[in-house]
Amino acid sequence: MSLPTLKHPLVTLRGVRLRDTKALETALSRDRAWLEPWEATTPVLRLTPNDTKSSIRGLLKQAKDGSGLPFVMVHDGEIVGQLNVSQIVYGSLSSATLGYWVVESAAGKGITTRAVAMVTDFLFFERGLHRMEICIKPENTASLRIVAKLGFRYEGLRRRYIHINGRWADHFCFALVSEEVRGGVLARFEEGRARQDAAAIPDLDWVKARNPLT
Repeated sequence: MSLPTLKHPLVTLRGVRLRDTKALETALSRDRAWLEPWEATTPVLRLTPNDTKSSIRGLLKQAKDGSGLPFVMVHDGEIVGQLNVSQIVYGSLSSATLGYWVVESAAGKGITTRAVAMVTDFLFFERGLHRMEICIKPENTASLRIVAKLGFRYEGLRRRYIHINGRWADHFCFALVSEEVRGGVLARFEEGRARQDAAAIPDLDWVKARNPLT
């Protein structure tokens, strides 16, 4: 799968490159305390900033075999985060999963919200996917605001779903299908037409999330 460049006045998304290693390591190291609570890990081996180049190679391999689409987010000429599409499948499922991180100085500016919308539009209308999923830790209030702003639908609580910051963590699941956003996710958001109540989480699921499995 080729790596496109997607542009908006606020943010440019382009494919990650091996030569981005230093800039990404600098950002990850500088904002370690900010990013660590949301950092994906594995039960066996935890990646560190020294593994950035290996991580990029893995992402590029996924892009080559069509199962992933790795971007960096560029704002004012600087890399401010990554957005990775994974688990891309076509055929009868035609879906993908999206994850991201952004440096603290770029948070709250609408950069990530627009990046998520742009990539979802690209995959729906340029690559023919049908469904986009985003899974978020209950404590990640900033990301919960993003899916609400874009009108993603809440689909349920997944117990101990992803290994985050050294442990299995519960996640809330949100999704969109292409029929819901025929005019585009970005346009719907910027025109104020997204239904933010679609992302509302039932009280019972909040109770479950606050009482993790032991």
